[in-house]
Amino acid sequence: MAIRIVRLGSPRERDEGLRLGTVRRPPRGVPKAEFAKRDFYDVWLPQLSPSAELVRTGQAAGEDAAAWRAFARRFRAEMAAGDAARLLDLLAALSHRTELAVGCYCEDEARCHRSVLRELLAERGAALR
Repeated sequence: MAIRIVRLGSPRERDEGLRLGTVRRPPRGVPKAEFAKRDFYDVWLPQLSPSAELVRTGQAAGEDAAAWRAFARRFRAEMAAGDAARLLDLLAALSHRTELAVGCYCEDEARCHRSVLRELLAERGAALR
């Protein structure tokens, strides 16, 4: 049992489990009934996405390493309290009992909030693939 970190819209891997979309917005132009069929997500979990303002900051960071570190620091702060922190704790605990996948649309995981989610889940003892 473990959590996979995936790109939403990519083909599902064998035994991937429930796919969670940690994105601010649903996919454009895709009917809600087709989100899972088109390999986006089974459950939408926007509580684990960056705030709208922070999404813009992250997209503007581009290849600027300092800007990316600033984004990651701010995203970690957003995830440190309230519902987001409890959801991360829950996912970490569930990762030892079931297969899950957590994802975002970004092509490059290294410049995507899902890389920070991977770190946050690992820090909570999640089983990761």
